[in-house]
This record gives sequence, C-alpha cells and structure tokens, in this order.
Amino acid sequence: MRLRTGLVAVFCGVLFLNSLPAMAAETPGISSLSAVVYEPESGLVLYEKDGDTARPMASTTKLMTALLAAEKLSPEATVRVPAKALPVEGSQVGLAAGEETTVRDLLAGLLLASGNDTANALALLMADSLPAFAGMMNEKAAQLGMTNSLFVTPSGLDEGGHSASARDMALLGAAVLKQPVLAELCASKTASVTYGGRRMTLKNHNKLLSLTDDCIGLKTGFTKKSGRCLVSAVERDGITLVIATLNGGDYWNDHLALYHYAFSLVERQLLSVQVQDTLPVAGGQKDSISLTVSPPEDVVTKAGEKITACVELPRFVWAPVRAGETVGTVTWFCGDRPVAFGVITAGETVDSRPVPTGWALWWRHVKQILTELLR
Repeated sequence: MRLRTGLVAVFCGVLFLNSLPAMAAETPGISSLSAVVYEPESGLVLYEKDGDTARPMASTTKLMTALLAAEKLSPEATVRVPAKALPVEGSQVGLAAGEETTVRDLLAGLLLASGNDTANALALLMADSLPAFAGMMNEKAAQLGMTNSLFVTPSGLDEGGHSASARDMALLGAAVLKQPVLAELCASKTASVTYGGRRMTLKNHNKLLSLTDDCIGLKTGFTKKSGRCLVSAVERDGITLVIATLNGGDYWNDHLALYHYAFSLVERQLLSVQVQDTLPVAGGQKDSISLTVSPPEDVVTKAGEKITACVELPRFVWAPVRAGETVGTVTWFCGDRPVAFGVITAGETVDSRPVPTGWALWWRHVKQILTELLR
C-alpha cells in the first residue's frame, strides 16, 4: 500500500452478546493420568489434567511418523520394504524385506493396524537410520510447538526417554488432521492394502469410530509402561475437537465423557461489523471512495463469549487509489484475545488530478485574483 498521511481512526464496538451462556455439562472424572481437550481453530484448551507432564505415549507416536511421511513422501509412490526395518517386536502387519507396496498402504498399516514394521519401513524410507529419523521427529515436534516431548522410536516402543505430554500430543493430532491422506485413513474403519502379492483388509484399532458417529480419528496406543493412550478427534456442528489422554484405564469412556463436556463449552459465532460507507480522497479526481469489508464468516468461541470489533481507518487517503487496495483493517476480539482479522479495501479506483502546467498555474492565479476583486 502506498504511503498515506492522516490520523488513524479506531472504532471498537460490541457485535453481540448472548444473554445467557448455554448450560455447560458437568466436569467429568476420568481414569487417564493426563488429558487435554484442544480446539485447533481458536487454540482454546477446554480441559486439562496434568497436561504438561511427559509420559510414554506408545503407538500414538505413529502420528508423528505418519505426519513426516505425508510431508516427505508421495502417497501413491511404489516403494520396497527396507530389510533394516525387520524384524521388530510388537504389533506387525507382516511385511517382508524387499517386497513392493505403496506409501499409502504403509500408512494404512501404520495408522489402522498399528504395525511397528510399517513404522520402521516408513522411517527408513526417509532417513538412513532409526536414530536419524528420531532426529527428524524431534525437529518437527519443535516446529509444532511440542515443548515436552522426546521421540526415540518411530513406532512408540519404549526406549530411552521416549515420551510426550498430553498437550503436545493434542497439537500433533491437530497437525495430522491437516493432511488429507492421513485424515482419510484415520477416519476409516477398514482399509484394503497390498504388500508384495498379498492382499488384505486392515481393521482400525480405534473403537471410538464405532462408539460415536462423528469421530474422525485418530490413534490408539498401549504398552505396559505407557498404559492405554489415545489421541482422538470429533467433528460436531462445524467444530472439531482433539483429545489426547495418556496412561488411562477406560479410555473410550474417558473420551466420550470429555467430548460431551467440552462441546457444551464452545460455539460457532457469526461475525459482522459496521464501517462507514465512504472514505475521503485527497488529490484525486473524485472526493471519496466506497469501502468494502471482507470478514471471515464465523469463529469458534467459548459459549456465550462477547465479541467486539475494532476498526482502523485513516481519516483520508491520497490519490491514486486502486480498487481492491487495502485502506484499513478490522480485528475481532473475545476479551483481550484476537479471534479474527479482516481487511477494508477500496471499492473503486480514483486517479490523481492532473498536475497543472506553467500556463495553467498562471491562469489559475489570475482567476483567483479576479475573483477576489469582483467580490
């Protein structure tokens, strides 16, 4: 945007306030030692129980392996299973060294059947060794803001200090949902795959997909050290919540109870704003321009939360101004927390007035003198 002069006017107004918030469900008691309920769009944490303590997270680790694979490998690429990926303890889909399959089918084995062999295979397709891949996992964790995590294995087998907090795993789950191939697989109850010449149908270990129709993933995990771990996601009425629980007993009912509670705490609110119709233009062939506001349609907020809109506009702009050029901004707040941003643009083009020539300036001066004498 070109340099403009003039003071900026700021207007803040209340858009609406629900008279009474919806009655929240009772806070549940859960078996899991750590839990976080996270709404990714707003960044709201709706429930927390010991959310920052790092604990072994078992096969929910595979969400990180899957995320890196989705970013670095083509799902439809045909690959050979690295011999170094086998053998491995724990759950497997039965891969054989050197056999051909696709990255997508390895991801299905990883996310639905929780194959440790598929985890190693994918890791070794991206790195020279499993320790090198662990370095990639930790680098990605740092990028996601996972501050209480240490990845050692691609499968989640207990080794060294392999661990993460519930808050970190909720952030990871939200990142996985942004990858279409992963979101599709995590929401699938079954998947048909081919490893070598063998065709098989894999079943998803996540029973939450059958316990509630709006579940869209994500991943289970269990070792004797970690206990029962689960990262899940539910989409309801246009709002997606991600829950991560670590070291639980009845983790299915933990998640169902937390969803019932957390969805009563949030709502999606429409956004609107009142802005003046025109803005003065200095030095232009027109005296003003019309204004256009492009707000987002709605945002997720806590139930009953008040939204205010703050408009920033200069008192005038200098010509030339082009249609679509940004001339101001709108910020919507819930309390002190910004929840959405919009721009105010020029609705039309206004060119500068022509610069007068020497004779034109002389004649304008003469007219001004004559006008004064004739008054």
